[in-house]
Amino acid sequence: MADEPKSLVLFDGVCNFCNDAILFIIDRDPRERFEFASLQSERGQQTLREHALGESISTVALVQDGRAYTKSKAALRVAKRLRWPWPLFYVLMLVPSFVRDAAYDWFAARRYVFFGKSESCRVPTPELRRRFVS
Repeated sequence: MADEPKSLVLFDGVCNFCNDAILFIIDRDPRERFEFASLQSERGQQTLREHALGESISTVALVQDGRAYTKSKAALRVAKRLRWPWPLFYVLMLVPSFVRDAAYDWFAARRYVFFGKSESCRVPTPELRRRFVS
């Protein structure tokens, strides 16, 4: 659907894993349902304030249909809208959120150790740049 509203994915712009996750989403989102902004960007900070998420969260956030989602709920809602087979992961919503989010928090706390941190992000191609909002 060309007129389908886009969802906004907020991500940690200095996290190597997060940057790779955004590229993963882009490669599996042929309908271009998602736009992206780093948490550190002006748009990211503005969106966090608009949805009362605080200005220093260290998690992925998804704004979809006017509602904000974080942690595992955001990640699973993104997976649900990707190309097959990734929507299968949405079945994990049956797992209680306190369990899903505990696993999410464990990984998020160690993502820099596992994947590193970068102060300079890769510059997207002009084709991809239009999917990033600032």
